[in-house]
Amino acid sequence: MPLDVRLGDIVRLQKPHPCGGYEWEVVRLGADIGIKCLTCGRRVLLPRSRLEKRVKTLISRAAEQADR
Repeated sequence: MPLDVRLGDIVRLQKPHPCGGYEWEVVRLGADIGIKCLTCGRRVLLPRSRLEKRVKTLISRAAEQADR
């Protein structure tokens, strides 16, 4: 089953970024998922399958949009 991520979600990865940060914000969705390090601001684009393997936990959910 595919990982259910939304724009604005905060995820924790298994290994740290070279800057030392573990938390990332989802900034782009699609076949490739864009994530941004919350420690240094670096943006990375990963294939969905690779991100699914690297995610340890979902820290926080993005707020639901009321106007949908």
